[in-house]
Amino acid sequence: MPRVAPIDPPGEDGRALWYENEFGWPTVPGPPAMLLTGFRFDVLEMPSDAGAAVLRRMGPAVGPVMLHGRRMGFLVAPGSAEELPGLLDWLEWGGLALELTALGTDGRTAAPVPPHWPRVAGPGGAVWLRPPGPGREVVPELPALAPFGHGSVIGDGGRSGHAPDLVRLLDTAATECHRARLLRGNTLRTNTQPLAFS
Repeated sequence: MPRVAPIDPPGEDGRALWYENEFGWPTVPGPPAMLLTGFRFDVLEMPSDAGAAVLRRMGPAVGPVMLHGRRMGFLVAPGSAEELPGLLDWLEWGGLALELTALGTDGRTAAPVPPHWPRVAGPGGAVWLRPPGPGREVVPELPALAPFGHGSVIGDGGRSGHAPDLVRLLDTAATECHRARLLRGNTLRTNTQPLAFS
């Protein structure tokens, strides 16, 4: 049986073009290919250890999530980045260093390898942990400001349910960022203190 040579995966320009065609997301060709934020989505970024805890706590209701190096990015509704400082103050997290940031208008984030493409990204390359649903209806499944205690309705062509509201996601993210920071601090102190024996 003749051997079939593997097809080379599309390059960075192909990746950017895929996002433009599939979702209508503005991009900047690479390398690396970048997704522009503030148009179709904003990105809530946090350390990956905190992000993993958010995923465990919030379950499958969280929208698309990407991993880039040691940072995790949660896609949220456009305009959410401008709300971040005020919401953190309102939730009484405003005075703490949380390593929690948001990319909005004029922001850029690395374009993850599209779902179902071979993973050609090297160590630290952007990948989807929870890829966006098919087609251009991704925006309705993104966490957004909603009446307190009510989630945004998901409308992705077949599934139905509720995405978390932005306030709930942000409060959970702030809690987990703070917890992860304390745990990292305790680990450093534990590893540097001399042992005491009685």
